Amino acid sequence: MNAALEKYLDTVDKCLKPLPASERVDIVKEIKGSILEMESDNLTTEQIMNRLGKPKDLAKAYLGDLLSQPGGFSLNRFLTVCAFYSIVGFSGMIVIPCLVIMAPVFIVCGIACPIIMAVKVIDYILNLGLPYMENIGVFTGIVELNPVVEFAVTLVVGVLLFLAGCGCWKLLVGYCKKVGKTKLDLSI
Repeated sequence: MNAALEKYLDTVDKCLKPLPASERVDIVKEIKGSILEMESDNLTTEQIMNRLGKPKDLAKAYLGDLLSQPGGFSLNRFLTVCAFYSIVGFSGMIVIPCLVIMAPVFIVCGIACPIIMAVKVIDYILNLGLPYMENIGVFTGIVELNPVVEFAVTLVVGVLLFLAGCGCWKLLVGYCKKVGKTKLDLSI
């Protein structure tokens, strides 16, 4: 492998720097294997580099593929999103941060709202007198609701918030797939 292709691999590796070292090494090995295969097919360095595309775009495609793998929210996926964001460009400066913030916030609020209201209902039914329970509830501004009715309302709102969070996560993954489509266009 010549110096130009080594430099190409180094550039891809630098673009993938935020990923864990093991994942980065695997990706670079995969690309190197593709390069060696193309060299054995007697392609020139220029033809190989044209087929691979820009190193930054190839790295972006791999990051998009990592994000689009099945699975829920995890710290590793969050860090992958951050790595992807660092090389995506201007459009990602708005879309990715908004969706990365909204998805977990909606999910946590969707789970927390009914749980907190359940505590208020238990306090109401058992007359425990827990502090600050009078400050928790659905405030309509017109009429004060019974805690059991408030629980039903927060259960519906909680489900809607949870679904909105899952939707934001799916939008984020879809966006990353779309941006990462470059890898699919490459014939490696």
